[in-house]
Amino acid sequence: MSHQGEILQEAIKNSGISITRIVDELGITRPTIYRKFKEETIDYSFVKRVGEIINHDFSNDFTTLQQSVIPFVTNSVRNVTNSTVTPRVTIPQSSDADPSRQLLLLQGKYIALLEAYNELLLKVYGPK
Repeated sequence: MSHQGEILQEAIKNSGISITRIVDELGITRPTIYRKFKEETIDYSFVKRVGEIINHDFSNDFTTLQQSVIPFVTNSVRNVTNSTVTPRVTIPQSSDADPSRQLLLLQGKYIALLEAYNELLLKVYGPK
């Protein structure tokens, strides 16, 4: 079974759009996208952005098993093991929220902030 990186690579290849154009539009380097091709799971937002560039819907390309293990198609939070993808937690805030819900909300915001910071570092300094 092909993993997500291979599926992404094949879709880009079949689109006829150059890697150069894709990395320019994504604001990443060529080595970064080639590393993505080797990853078994890829962040939903990255796949969605690539799909928009090459005009491809990836939701049909991933198997049901892959969709049940990683947070690709759904917005719900799932227990992801052995993955570098951290699902974002979004909880509507209400005035009577208990402390554990407030803590969960802050945790989701913190994780989102860390992810944005890591993306910024990659854009500024590139890969190691």
